[in-house]
Amino acid sequence: MRCVTKAAKATITVASTSAAKSAESAKSFALGRARAEGAKAPTAESVRKVVWAGSGKPTLAWETVIGGLQHDGTPSELHVITDATTGAKLFEYQGVHTGTGHSQYSGTVNIGTSLSGSTYQMNDPSRSGNKTYNADTGTLFTDADDVWGNGTTSNAQTAGVDAHYGAQVTWDYYKNVHARNGIRNDGVAAHSRVHYGDGYVNAFWDGDCFCMTYGDGAGNARPLTSIDIGAHEMTHGVTNNTAGLIYSGESGGLNEATSDIFAAAVEFWANNPNDPGDYLVGEKINIYGDGKPLRHMDQPSKDGSSIDYWHSNIGYADVHYSSGPANHWFYLASEGSGAKTVNGVNYDSPTYDDLPVTAIGRDAAMKIWYRALSTYMTSSTDYAGARTATLQAAADLYGLNSATYANAANAWAAINVGPRVVHGVSVTKPSTQYTVVNTAGSLQIQAVSSNPGPLTYTATGLPAGLSINASTGLISGTPTTLGTSSVTVTAKDSTNATGTTTFTWNVVSVITVFENTTDVAIPDKGAAVFSNINVTGLSGNAPSTLKVDVDIRHTFRGDLVIDLVAPDGTPYRLKNSDFYDAVDNLITTYTVNVSGEVANGTWKLKVQDAFSSDTGRINSWKLTF
Repeated sequence: MRCVTKAAKATITVASTSAAKSAESAKSFALGRARAEGAKAPTAESVRKVVWAGSGKPTLAWETVIGGLQHDGTPSELHVITDATTGAKLFEYQGVHTGTGHSQYSGTVNIGTSLSGSTYQMNDPSRSGNKTYNADTGTLFTDADDVWGNGTTSNAQTAGVDAHYGAQVTWDYYKNVHARNGIRNDGVAAHSRVHYGDGYVNAFWDGDCFCMTYGDGAGNARPLTSIDIGAHEMTHGVTNNTAGLIYSGESGGLNEATSDIFAAAVEFWANNPNDPGDYLVGEKINIYGDGKPLRHMDQPSKDGSSIDYWHSNIGYADVHYSSGPANHWFYLASEGSGAKTVNGVNYDSPTYDDLPVTAIGRDAAMKIWYRALSTYMTSSTDYAGARTATLQAAADLYGLNSATYANAANAWAAINVGPRVVHGVSVTKPSTQYTVVNTAGSLQIQAVSSNPGPLTYTATGLPAGLSINASTGLISGTPTTLGTSSVTVTAKDSTNATGTTTFTWNVVSVITVFENTTDVAIPDKGAAVFSNINVTGLSGNAPSTLKVDVDIRHTFRGDLVIDLVAPDGTPYRLKNSDFYDAVDNLITTYTVNVSGEVANGTWKLKVQDAFSSDTGRINSWKLTF
C-alpha cells in the first residue's frame, strides 16, 4: 500500500489487484463525465489504481483526475472513481473549492478560497495560492461562511472580491490561451492588496512585492478593481518577465499598451455578463466621475490626450498617451476600421492613410502580440521594432504569405508605422464624385495586385451614361439622369483574386461641392503651405454660409494656424494656434461668411505650423457652396 486518502477501521481487502478494465477506459469515462457537466477543454491529468472503500465494501477501482475548466471557467480537479472490474462509476467529486463573492463590478461570482480550521480565506490553491489582502489592516481576507462582500463599498470584502476575481480570470486567461503558468511562468501566484491609502485614485504593479495594489478611488467610492484594471496591472508583471520594456519613451508607451491590450483580451475572455468585453479601458471605475472610460482603443484621442498615430516625437509624450497608437493597432487588427458595434458599444476607427483595414480577429491579434512580447521584443523595442516583432510572430503563427500577416501589417500602416502589404488585389476607394448632368466626366480607378499580370475591371451601379473600361479601369461617359448612385468597382487579377470598393457618384444640375484630396506636407515650424481648389460653373458671389471641410493629419494640432484665402487674396482666419489643444489631427467643418467674394476662381487653404517638434499634412479639404 502506497498511501491512503482516509483511514478506515475495517480490514481492507480485495480479491485481486488485477483490473479487468484498462486505465484508458477509465480515463475515457471520466472525460465523458466532465464533458457532460459542461467542462471546457477537459484533460486527464492522472489515472491511478485504488481500493475504494467509501461505499462500504472495498472495491478495486480507478481514480481519474480531470483538469481544464468547469462550466463557469473555474479550474477543474474532477475526481472520478470507477469500478476496475465493471467500469461502473462509484463516486465523483470536485477538488476545487469556490466561495461566493458579491463584487461591485462583476456581479455575483465564484472565487477560489480555502478553509483553514473553521475559517475561510481568500487563498486560491487551484491557482498556486493567489491571495488577496486588505491593505488597510495588512491581513488576508477571511470569512466564516465563504460568502464574501455585498456588492457595495460598505463591506470591505467587496473590493477584495473584485480584485481576487480579476486575478483569477487573468491567471486562467494566460494559462488557457497562452499556456503561461503565472506571471513569471513558474507557477507562482502574485497577490493582491485592496483599500490602499485614503481616496487613492490609482492601481499599480510592484515587482518587489510581486503584487497588485488597488486604491479605492475618489471619496473611497470607486475602487480601481474592475476586471480590466486587474488584468492591466498583472500584465505589467508579465511584461517585466518577458520583453522587459523600459517604462520610458516609445518602449514605455508599448509597455502601457501591452497592459491595455491584454486587459481587453482578458475582459472578452472572461465573458462576464456584468462586465462584457469592450475596447475601453477602465469604463467601470468611472475614475473622473463623468461616466467616461480612461482610454478608447478604437480612437485613442477621444480622451483628449492620447495619440492616434505614431510620429517621430511620440517618445516625449507621457507613456499613458504614447500607448495610443499600439492600442489603436490592436483594435484595428481585431475589428477592422470604420463604424461597428461590439457588445453594445459603438466604435468608429479611423486610419492614418484613409485606407480601410480588414480585421484579423481578436484571437489572432492577441496571440500575435503575446508571441511578439514573449519571443521577439526587447527592453528597448520602439514602434518600428514592435511592427517587426508582431509581423515575425504573425509569420510564425499564420504564415508569411497569409492574409493574417498582410492585414496585421496594414493595421500598422493605418497608425503610420511601416508600409501597406498587398496580398491579392487592393482597390483604392475614390472620393465622392460630382458630375453635371449631360456633361462628360471621368474617373480613373486605382488598383494593384501582388500577383503578376493585368487586371480586369467591372462596375455596378454606375449612373446612366457612364461605363468602365475593362482593361484600364477608366470610368467615362456623359451622365444623362440626375441622382445619387452607389457604385461598386471590382478588379480581378490573373489568379482570379479580386478586390472591391464602393463609393458615391452624384449627378447634379450644378456642381456646388469642390474637393482637393492631394496630400500637402506641413513642415515643422516652417513656411505656410497651400492647397488649391479651382471653382468653376457658379454664378455671382459665394454664400454667407460657405462650408469648409478640413482634414489635416498632424501630431499636435494646437500648432496650426489655418486660413481660407479667397480668389482675390483676402484671408479668412479659420483657426489660431492653441498651446492647450494638445491632440492629434484636425477633422472638422467651418462655416464662413464670404458673401463679398466672387464664387468662381482659385480658393486656397493656407496652413502654417507655428511651433516646433510636430509635423503633418493636409490630407484633403472641401468647399460646399
